[in-house]
Amino acid sequence: MPLSGVRVVELCASVAGPFAAQVLADLGAEVVKVEKPEGGDDARAWGPPFWFEASATFQALNRNKQSVALDLKRPAHVEALRRYIAERADVVVQNMRPGTAERLGLGAAELTALNPRLIHCTIGAFGAQGPLKNHAGYDPLMQAFGGIMSVTGEPGRPPVRVGCSIVDLGAGMWAVIGILAALQRRHATGKGGLVDTSLFETSLTWMSVLIANYWASGELPRGHGTGLEMIVPYQGFPTASGYLIVAAANDRLFAAVARAMGHTEWADDPRFRTNADRVRHRGELIPMMERLFAAEPRERWQARLEAEGVPCAPIQDAGQVLAHPQTEALGIVQPVPGREMHRQMQLIGLPLSFEGKRPPIRSGPPAVGAHTEAILGIAPGKTSST
Repeated sequence: MPLSGVRVVELCASVAGPFAAQVLADLGAEVVKVEKPEGGDDARAWGPPFWFEASATFQALNRNKQSVALDLKRPAHVEALRRYIAERADVVVQNMRPGTAERLGLGAAELTALNPRLIHCTIGAFGAQGPLKNHAGYDPLMQAFGGIMSVTGEPGRPPVRVGCSIVDLGAGMWAVIGILAALQRRHATGKGGLVDTSLFETSLTWMSVLIANYWASGELPRGHGTGLEMIVPYQGFPTASGYLIVAAANDRLFAAVARAMGHTEWADDPRFRTNADRVRHRGELIPMMERLFAAEPRERWQARLEAEGVPCAPIQDAGQVLAHPQTEALGIVQPVPGREMHRQMQLIGLPLSFEGKRPPIRSGPPAVGAHTEAILGIAPGKTSST
């Protein structure tokens, strides 16, 4: 495994931090998740639906980890954790409320002084600097504050949250990228260091293209439903049997769309000849296409478009996605080994392969504190390592 031998301590709850640590675990790192003795990670209770011992949300974000349950208000528990980090850890990932780690003696400065090779990664809400640096944050707040909600949804309708936790998961990905870069630097220098990312910075990054368009045009970007502001046609169309996304990203593909729809004259129409023309005349082109698409089933339109080489896809729900032969062929839906309950569980695996092989799920999400005694020598209910 690429990160075999790397030890990670996860001081995280909810989504962003646990997702980052799970990616590291999937890549082979040994991840120790620190949880509250009572109830553990808050995400364990985020249901229904619940899946065996915890919410399905928690189960999706915490495989391949070990759990230790510590009361971080008890000095003996904090000291045991500090000792483990000083002696054994390569990476610490934390997404506690601003200032909490420092109050507990688990801040970046203290831990890297104890272990100069340590890579300490903080996933914050608004970032390490600025007037909001001490504010807490969650995914929907950052989709709102970072502008994502302003460009999601249909024109003239209320703003819409992206259905999945795109900011949380994105921040987790940036944390992993930063940690991998810091590990590479440590190979050269022998020294660890600090990595910082945040939900707000992630939200801004996802907005980077639209912000560039705003700077270039002076016009605020807005929602276009399934469409895109700068490419036409590049959106979903209702057919007689469901929605079909059509992605004509250049003039050649638009000409192919015109052929498939029986209107080859569109490609030479001055209003539609180039993408810039089509963007300006969106209000004329799209209604004509909508009328044609609505008259026939999606399957027929998809076959015609694909015959012309036009990228297109039906809008599928989760059940349809899982049942599709492409999903099955990738082997990305993986069974969870281990306890009896895990043998009945399947999760979406890591979206990476090495030499054609996807890293397997090695163990299911842990029970709260299942590994406390084995890792830290603290028996359940005890306040010291004796």
